[in-house]
Amino acid sequence: MAKKGPRKKLPKELAVINADNCTGCESCVEVCPVDCIQLLSIDHGVVKGVEQWCEIDIERCVGCEVCVHIPRKKSDPYELTVCPWDAIEMVPTENVAQVVAQIGGPPEYIQKNWDRLVGTAQHLAELKAASG
Repeated sequence: MAKKGPRKKLPKELAVINADNCTGCESCVEVCPVDCIQLLSIDHGVVKGVEQWCEIDIERCVGCEVCVHIPRKKSDPYELTVCPWDAIEMVPTENVAQVVAQIGGPPEYIQKNWDRLVGTAQHLAELKAASG
């Protein structure tokens, strides 16, 4: 479980999952060292069934990039990617709010969770600007 309390260091980049590309396979959940990724699902109650994707708690993300690729030796030319759908990208902290608002989930989900998702990202961007 990740520690609670203020950050000691603000990451240069944070991971963001493109909900449209994510299938909810949970590959990223398995490798995250700080347990900041969770599977979400919305049951629309129609023939389509359940829509699911993973979401990163950016307040807890440390920017380690392990959800994107497994670290390798510099001499090893092969990168082991974690997400088979290329749904995770590292975004500069100052741009995270805008990116989350665009690709963080279905529009109704983003609107309903605006403060938690975009508000938190905006707060981190302000901290980054103040420290830079």
